[in-house]
Amino acid sequence: MNIVVIEDEKPAARLLVRELNKLGFSVTCVLYSVSEAIPWLMQNEHPDLIVADIQLADGLSLEIFEQVEVNSALIFVTSFDHYAIKAFKLNSIDYLLKPIESTELIQAIEKYKNQQRNMEQKVQAIRATMGGTSYVKRFMIKVGMQIKMILVDEVVCFYKEDRGVYLVTTEGRIHLIEENSIEAVLKLVNPLTFFRVNRHQLVSIDYIEQITQFSTSRLKISVKNYKEEVIVSRERVSEFKKWLGTN
Repeated sequence: MNIVVIEDEKPAARLLVRELNKLGFSVTCVLYSVSEAIPWLMQNEHPDLIVADIQLADGLSLEIFEQVEVNSALIFVTSFDHYAIKAFKLNSIDYLLKPIESTELIQAIEKYKNQQRNMEQKVQAIRATMGGTSYVKRFMIKVGMQIKMILVDEVVCFYKEDRGVYLVTTEGRIHLIEENSIEAVLKLVNPLTFFRVNRHQLVSIDYIEQITQFSTSRLKISVKNYKEEVIVSRERVSEFKKWLGTN
């Protein structure tokens, strides 16, 4: 689970990080202000969970989520409880008052995990009613006022840009899809066919045209009718080679 903490008081941030570490979770980033959090969330892949103090030095963290549509679950913490109603309107999963007690933090994390399990069970149930297949065969794309079906076999790659995820077809056409993260797409497609080469791109083995050495530790891929640069990140090169060998 990826967790980002938004807290302007450094001692409080360190304490929260320690508590999360005790629970076995790793905090990938700590942000200290509204002005820092907004561009970070716009430029980086959203975490699974954000734990945010509501009152920050330069404003309310609620302003962040009014300007950036995040894909993350939210837990708010604050010294005041009169923000609770507004916080829950943002679909937060819990609201904790300072000073945070370990038992309350544990309960909030467990609530998040239970929601994730329930969601996964719903997804599995839907897939079972669709014939028992684990992977989708087509994506529904909105084109103007029409709904178009794109077969997965016709997709050369998926990529994330800004706050949207797009697919590219064998004809080089680009379509915005409903899924809003690469992680969500990974749950839908066959891992024998698609590989996540970096944080923002997912490619099909059927349409890889060329692989070249990009640096001493990275590879560059040429994908059919996709003009953007595709680089296999350093930490995924070994797994990528194994994936190629099993297909």
